[in-house]
Amino acid sequence: MLTDPRFALLRQLTAFGLLLALWELAGRFDLLNPLFVPSPSKIGASLYELFADGRIWPHLEATFTAALVGLALGIVVGIALGVIAALVPPVAELLEPVMTLLNAIPRVVLAPLFVIWLGIELASKVALAFILVSVVIFFTVYGGIRQVDRKLVERIVTLGGSRWDLVRHVYLPSVAAWVLGNLKVAVGFAFTGACVGEFVGASRGLGYLLSFAQSTYNAALMFALIFLIMVVVLLIFAAAGRLEKFLLRWQ
Repeated sequence: MLTDPRFALLRQLTAFGLLLALWELAGRFDLLNPLFVPSPSKIGASLYELFADGRIWPHLEATFTAALVGLALGIVVGIALGVIAALVPPVAELLEPVMTLLNAIPRVVLAPLFVIWLGIELASKVALAFILVSVVIFFTVYGGIRQVDRKLVERIVTLGGSRWDLVRHVYLPSVAAWVLGNLKVAVGFAFTGACVGEFVGASRGLGYLLSFAQSTYNAALMFALIFLIMVVVLLIFAAAGRLEKFLLRWQ
């Protein structure tokens, strides 16, 4: 009974509710400075205002568009480059050092550069999300293909299978599993890229609102936006988890 997932969720919600209650009490008894840590009720009021007057929707649309377009492009390009690098060693010699270099640096530092190159509109946010996702997917696919069971590859070759047979029957199913297994990580990187890009320079988006809240010392709005981003990403995580289970049911 105690190990039932439903009871685990109930315990988590109870603990979260107690935390919010203690936080609210601490705020009401002036144990917290509202300038830095506003009470949950004030955060909720800021969140309600964002939706009540409708001004949040253009910002949500901007962030979602940048994140999802960057995610889609990053997955497609990351898979393509990973497969090619794993199957064609000369290409790997060129690509792997570049990807390793991109992976070694904090890629969000590229945000100001993309703003200079592409402006403050959508393109710079898509570019940053794309870079973050494509590097992760590249190493997922590249490393995964190199770790495919060599005995399975040898058996297909022995039976007269071509390279295309290997790609279709061995590598592509494995790639699908690896990519879907890392989809949650990719989604997180995509939204990180979109929000950071908007924070650096934008005319709309959740990152832009965060920058505005910071400049006006509006801690309640900042907490509200952080909570909203967390909820949105968690919902996408849940959808990605269901998609992964559905597409990998053959396993």
